[in-house]
Order: sequence, then C-alpha cells, then structure tokens
Amino acid sequence: MAALLIFLATYLVLAVGRAPGLRVDRTGACIIGAGLMVGFDVLTLEESYRAVNHDTIVLLFGFMIVVANLRLSGFFALVAEWVVEHAHRPLVLLAGIVAVSGVFSAFFVNDTMCLVLTPLVVEITARLRRNAVPYLLAVAMAANIGSVATITGNPQNMMIGSFSGIPYRDFIAALAPVAAVGLLITTGMIAVMYRSEFFGGETVRIEKRRVRVHRPLLWKSLTATAAMLVFFFAGWPVPKVAFVAAAFLMITRRLKPQRIYREIDWSLLVMFIGLFIVVAGVETTSLPGDLFAVSKSFHLERTGVLSVFAALLSNLVSNVPAVLVFKPFVAHMADPQRVWLVLAMATTLAGNLTVLGSVANLIVVQRAKPDVRINFWEYLRVGAPLTVVTIAFGVFWLG
Repeated sequence: MAALLIFLATYLVLAVGRAPGLRVDRTGACIIGAGLMVGFDVLTLEESYRAVNHDTIVLLFGFMIVVANLRLSGFFALVAEWVVEHAHRPLVLLAGIVAVSGVFSAFFVNDTMCLVLTPLVVEITARLRRNAVPYLLAVAMAANIGSVATITGNPQNMMIGSFSGIPYRDFIAALAPVAAVGLLITTGMIAVMYRSEFFGGETVRIEKRRVRVHRPLLWKSLTATAAMLVFFFAGWPVPKVAFVAAAFLMITRRLKPQRIYREIDWSLLVMFIGLFIVVAGVETTSLPGDLFAVSKSFHLERTGVLSVFAALLSNLVSNVPAVLVFKPFVAHMADPQRVWLVLAMATTLAGNLTVLGSVANLIVVQRAKPDVRINFWEYLRVGAPLTVVTIAFGVFWLG
C-alpha cells in the first residue's frame, strides 16, 4: 500500500507540475518519492542503487557534455544562420528551419536545438518584419518530430535504447522514415494554417550576420562528434561511446570547465534517478501484473491501441514517466522490440499535442518572450492535427 501511494503521489505531481501548496517541482517529487520508497522499506538502499539504469544516466550525461561543446563553439548558430541566409522566400525559410531543427534534433537532443534556434528565429523574423509565430512553431514541432529518429534524439529514447538493447542503426532504420515524413507534414501543415504568410509571393532578403565561432573548439567538437556517430553505427555500446567522447572533450586548455557544467541539466539527471527508484518500488507490488492483465483486455499488443494509450499518458505525466509506466510489462509482450519502437514513436510525437506536451515546446515559448507570445490555443490549432496525422503515419509504418 505504501509503494502504491508513493507512486501515485509522485505521478500526480509529475502530471500537475508541482505539489499543491508546496514548493515541490517534478524533480523534487522524484527525490521525495525515491526517499519514501527507501524510508518505508519498500526497497533497501542497496536495491535502490540497483534500480537506477546507469546506462541511461551515463548516456544522458555524456551527451550533455558533447552538445555543450558544440553549442559553445558556435556550431549550431553557424549552421542555422547559413540556412536562413540562403532562403529567399518565406516558404523556403520555413522549410529550412524545419530541416535544421528536425535533423539536428535527431542527433543532438531536441531541447538543445530549441535553445539555439529560438532567439535566432525571433531576430530574423523581426528584421524581415514577418510573423514570427509559424516559424517558432516550426522550431518546436520539428524538434519533437526529428528527435523520434534516433536513440540520442531525446531523453525518453535514450531510456528506451538502454532498456531494449536495440542497436543504434536498427533504431534509426525503423524510425527515421517516421521522422522524415513527419517533417514534411509539419512544413505543409504550418504553411496551410498560415497561408497569408507563405503564399503571398514575396521575396525575402536577409543580410549576412557574423556569428561568433570558437574555431579550435569547433573542430575538436566536430571531430569527437563524427567519431561518436561512426562508433554508434558500428554497433559499439552507445553509453560507452558518448561517455568516452565527453571525457575527450573535457581535456582542454581554453575552455573553463565551469562553462560546461552550467550547460548540464543536473535536475533532469536527478529526476531520472528518482523515477527509476520510484518505479522499482511499485514493481514490488501487484500493480505491474494488474496493468498487464488490463492491457490484455484493451489489446495493447496492437500498434494503434498502444500508440493512443502512450500518447494520452505522455500528455498527462510527460513522456519520460510514461515510458517508465510501460516498462514493467513490455517484456511480457509477444514482440518487445516492436513495442519499444512504438512507445518511442508515440511518446515523442505526442509532445506536439499541446504547448505543455514537451520541454522543447516550453523552451520555445519562454525564450521567445517578450518579443513574441504563443498562447495555448495558437499552438493547439496546429499541434493537435499534426499529432494525430504523424502518429497515424507512425502506426501505419510500424504496424
């Protein structure tokens, strides 16, 4: 009973965003939940240590360091600036933003691309006197969709990669087509929703803007990243490769390590650790077996049904906790690998449903203020149909 209450209370805070009447956020809720699991002897301290999936933590930590180096070198800003400079029509500019946000999110974590692209898009649209909203929606939605393609595209995929053991190249072979078609749909849907912005026939001219680039760090980061991706596709353990690449990049004479440390999302790492322990605690109860029994009546082995359940749960408690809810009974399914791929697809694409659906969306909305404001309904009128259409294609592709 204690385990169930702790689990439900933790997930309630994850769904709401903070504990009512208390200054407890999602990370704090996971810390408290993990502590209570140990405090009420649901798990011993040693069992709580073993509950943490170290591959996921190491992969996420290593990738944060790699991405921090690329970002500080000016790489992302340089690529984004080059693309928008070569776009001479609003529709081409939109397609360029979708491509940059989507493709780079697949390999360098979607949240990072939103952090980099949002201020750049706000500045460019202001200089061109264009409506910034559709271009910012493109940044967020393409980042979510592009990240579905790989294990390293977002935190939930990193977790799924560790749980499932699916090789990097097999994962991308299965889900890259979903991401590619999704990016095309994103471009078309935003263009149709904002017809006056994209079908007026205007030509846009963007003056070249100098981007600050740290060249030694840029070449070093690109070399490490290229080597890392080669080893990923060669079948080497993804967490090991990311961690070694991160260690290599920490060897420097120019960059203060404190700048790298500030780029690391420590609260996300702690939240993951707490969630692993909370879920391990509830696995000691009859709940996983009960959920599996219920899943049989709903036929969750069907791709479409599983996708709908995963998408709804992702929008209730966020995608990472949603994946952990499904974890206990995926192994009991007839085809666990397919189930993991469906979960990666559905929980990621579900992030586009509302502005609260993913951290990437919130980053775009918050960093665009006060210059541009995107309200809940403005986002929903594009995000809702986009989510339905892209998940439907994902079901078709994986089914």
